[in-house]
Amino acid sequence: MAALGTRSLVLSIGGTDVTTQISKSVVTSKAADSDFVSFADAAAGGLREYALEFTGVQDPATGTLWDKVWTGAGTTVAYILKPFGNAAASVAQPHYSGNLTITEPDGDMLGGEADASTTARMTFEAAWVLSGKPVKVTV
Repeated sequence: MAALGTRSLVLSIGGTDVTTQISKSVVTSKAADSDFVSFADAAAGGLREYALEFTGVQDPATGTLWDKVWTGAGTTVAYILKPFGNAAASVAQPHYSGNLTITEPDGDMLGGEADASTTARMTFEAAWVLSGKPVKVTV
């Protein structure tokens, strides 16, 4: 299997390809906070919480990723992450999918610093909790 490159990733959220609107996309994992841990959970190493963290461009046009945050916070939608950018999943180049909940970011959401570049864009960073560990899709 080939190692992941830094230019191929494709991300769709709620059925919309947002690849042109992001410069970073990672799935993170951490120990989940829980008031109750069953013996089965403990034996499996404890509960985990997964999130999709990304950096996106601020674009208030209807249907953009930023607009999904502005108008759809609290909504649960499907996502699919294609690390190799391939259209069809395979054993060698799988996709990862599941559901996530759109939330507003902590910190900057609208506006930012000045930049003399004519191509620079204002961005925002968000971390959306996934409903569970992403499902590895191979067919």
